[in-house]
Amino acid sequence: MVHNTPPITPPDSPPGPARAGGNPGDVEVDYVDFQARPEFQELRHRFRRFVFPVTVAFMIWFLGYVLLAAFNHEFMARPLLGLNVGLWLGLAQFVTTFGITMWYVRFANRRLDPVTEGLRAELEDIAAGAAPNQAHETEAGTK
Repeated sequence: MVHNTPPITPPDSPPGPARAGGNPGDVEVDYVDFQARPEFQELRHRFRRFVFPVTVAFMIWFLGYVLLAAFNHEFMARPLLGLNVGLWLGLAQFVTTFGITMWYVRFANRRLDPVTEGLRAELEDIAAGAAPNQAHETEAGTK
């Protein structure tokens, strides 16, 4: 069945800062400038400093397992604790995956999320037309 529906095109919008929210009083937010801020760059640096080395290490571990399975059948077929080495290494792949996931969640909760929440609050303040941190400082003072 062929549908002759015209493609959906986004509304025309000028390049540059985006209008936040579309509500009266909302101001234009320059996301490119916000991304250039030192706090945002530090957040990206923290994320990359964790993710890239862990990804490379896991890929080496995974490719090592695949290469052993493909080219060293005798080693992978050796019995070890009731199973063969290949099965133990395959199970270790799952354990490693879950371990890395738990490690990343802990890292993100401690090192990324607090900074992200602060940056989000500042961006929301900018979008609402307040000076960054002005609304949140007022809220903190009234609590």
